Amino acid sequence: MIEIKMLKEVNFKNFTFIEGFPGTGLVGPMAVSYIIDKLGMEYVGYVESEDFPPLVSVHNDMPMKPVRIYYSDKYKLCTIFAEFAIPVNMIYSTATAIYKFLREHGISKIISIGGIPQATPGKALFSIASTQEMQKLAKAAGLTIISDGVSIGVSALLISSAVLDHIDDLNILVPVSGDIIDPKYAEYAIQAFNKVTKLNIDVSELEKEAKEVEAKVRELMKKGKDTHESYKKVVSDTSPSMYA
Repeated sequence: MIEIKMLKEVNFKNFTFIEGFPGTGLVGPMAVSYIIDKLGMEYVGYVESEDFPPLVSVHNDMPMKPVRIYYSDKYKLCTIFAEFAIPVNMIYSTATAIYKFLREHGISKIISIGGIPQATPGKALFSIASTQEMQKLAKAAGLTIISDGVSIGVSALLISSAVLDHIDDLNILVPVSGDIIDPKYAEYAIQAFNKVTKLNIDVSELEKEAKEVEAKVRELMKKGKDTHESYKKVVSDTSPSMYA
């Protein structure tokens, strides 16, 4: 069971939700973390489940939930930042709970940020849009609309629901090479995000602090992997079929 809990009452009506769960190249977490920092977004809630890895994050000496909700009233934005990859068997329930939360709180737009595997990565970004309005925004931002293909993960389930409900949803997809992690990917994503949202998040510090950002992301990867392996062993003792 997925539970979304708020630490304070927030009016999210007509906000834009940013989704960037860990995936290919960790583009989403890198971009979302940077956006949270540069816009001074406030930690206001968290997502938890008894089936999540038993992980607690510690930031500035304070234990925190590893899947956290942030928001900015000034910019009318909210996001969820996750410090581990959602287990495959929980993607559907996680996406369903998040989408229900967005609808109940009147959030009007969804923007997902992620990576897409490609042999020759570059600045030519791709997108998937749920409405014609979002397609126009994507094209105006220089994104190439994917006309045929397959999408997976939380972002895929969110946009499939958005199409049915005529909700504006846009996936910003950065071509990445294999499992290579490069802060440049996040920079490309945020530049596209700026064009779509008409914001002006400065990415110059992302480039200057590339080594620090990359170190943080690699630490995130290791933390998630180590926790996943420990959790996998514990679960396998009681339910061997849960993991391949």
